[in-house]
Amino acid sequence: EVQLVESGGGLVQAGGSLRLSCAASGFSFDDYTICWFRQAPGKEREGVSCISNGDNSRYYADSVSGRFTISSDRAKLSVYLQMNSLKLEDTAAYYCAAVGDAFGGYYYLRAPGDMTAWGKGTLVTVSS
Repeated sequence: EVQLVESGGGLVQAGGSLRLSCAASGFSFDDYTICWFRQAPGKEREGVSCISNGDNSRYYADSVSGRFTISSDRAKLSVYLQMNSLKLEDTAAYYCAAVGDAFGGYYYLRAPGDMTAWGKGTLVTVSS
């Protein structure tokens, strides 16, 4: 059974940093694309960043490019999202999701509906 468990959310001041973690189990890590999505109150879920574990390609939404960095640790079966220079508009529930396509990061960043496994999310609140 594919399982994804997020951690690392919390309250941070604008301009600060947080690192989210996604612990994965139950699937072949290298055969999957893993993404971070977020959903703010009253808004649709949006793609934040994806990593295609087949070739380690990384993709970012324009709104976070240059501030967020996605990475993976195959030994720990984990994916991380380092978030720097946080803004008020980054406040949202952040979700880790996976799909059995090793090279699909570019596509799935824009297609949350096609992800096949989801974590329960972790809340990030950025205060002024």
